[in-house]
Amino acid sequence: MTADDSFDRLEDDDYPAYTMGRAAEMIGATQGFLRAIGEARLITPLRSEGGHRRYSRYQLRIAARARELVDHGTPIEAACRIVILEDQLEEAQRINAEHRRAAESANPTAAA
Repeated sequence: MTADDSFDRLEDDDYPAYTMGRAAEMIGATQGFLRAIGEARLITPLRSEGGHRRYSRYQLRIAARARELVDHGTPIEAACRIVILEDQLEEAQRINAEHRRAAESANPTAAA
């Protein structure tokens, strides 16, 4: 892999570019918090060849939302469940919008 390939991967929301320490710093949480949401199966960090946890930007957004809920008094297990449900809802809405666009392009007179 060339340096250019590695740089391009940094634009990928799913690329595990951040160490645990950096990830915790970025979302304003502790490393223990990241471990806890990992144990609750909210996110599963990838592991480097040396076994160190690595987080993607997508995972950091999920972790930041969980931290926000916990900061407002929601127990961590409930916060994780809420974030999972929010993520599932967002995905379902995205799929519905795709189906709606496909149906409208297949039958443009019905939408008018």
